[in-house]
Amino acid sequence: MKLVLQRVARASVCVDGSVVAEISKGLMILLGAEKQDSPDKVNYLVDKALTLRIFPDAQGKMNLSCLDVSGEVLVVSQFTLAGDCTKGRRPGFDKAAPPEEAKSFYRQFIEKVSASGLTVKEGQFGADMQVALVNDGPVTFVLDR
Repeated sequence: MKLVLQRVARASVCVDGSVVAEISKGLMILLGAEKQDSPDKVNYLVDKALTLRIFPDAQGKMNLSCLDVSGEVLVVSQFTLAGDCTKGRRPGFDKAAPPEEAKSFYRQFIEKVSASGLTVKEGQFGADMQVALVNDGPVTFVLDR
């Protein structure tokens, strides 16, 4: 499983021209599920994403987590994160989890994040989505395990 974690001032997701989710200050998380993923990976990445100290403290240092600042979280499925671009000019997706399995990991991830008590919004799994965000910093990290 791979995550792209972005600290945002705001973010939103549209499907067919309609906003399906939007957040203010918090985390925009793109999630790509892979074949070898497991519930342990979900647990690890939820904990890492929510406790990673990437928000500024009173001195402006990245010393606070999303939990510390009561940030909102927007989770969007991102199949292409499982892409392999090492050969040729077209990404290969052999490592990507099958859709049913990927959706299960996506749902597990959202449920675990929701259990933290933070406001959690989500994109629409498998849809053609338009994602808009204002990256705060910019601050972006790639997490995997």
